[in-house]
Amino acid sequence: MRYRYVPMILAALVLGACSSAPSASSYSRNQALQASQVQKGKIVSSREVEVEGTKSGVGSTAGAVGGGVAGSFIGGGWRSNLLGAVGGAVVGGLGGSAAEEALTKSTGTEFVVQLDNGQTISVVEANDENLVPGDRVMVLQGGRTRVVRDTAPQ
Repeated sequence: MRYRYVPMILAALVLGACSSAPSASSYSRNQALQASQVQKGKIVSSREVEVEGTKSGVGSTAGAVGGGVAGSFIGGGWRSNLLGAVGGAVVGGLGGSAAEEALTKSTGTEFVVQLDNGQTISVVEANDENLVPGDRVMVLQGGRTRVVRDTAPQ
């Protein structure tokens, strides 16, 4: 009976941990209808980079709850159950934190862009537009900085 919540906790952890590198094509609800500054430029280089996973506390909380529940079934009396629950919560919290970070780690692309005003900047995001060095781009700077293909006629 006490185990029935463990699968739901683990499912929430796994579903909450699914992520990818920030994308120029996805906007949060808060970012919609917001103005951005736009600068034009050219990609001078790009390389794949690793985007570290999140450390939101969801993984450690879910792991601690699951570990505590599982550890409380050690048996042999209330002291054993209590020690098992505490030990399970500590071990589960550490494991859940590591799992969250590993599950949310992703690969992104670092773009170095030479802006038309002479300034050089770098932006990391998912390369969902298959941009390559030499491509003309627009850099949108608002709540987040994004690099998108410049489709305006030259």
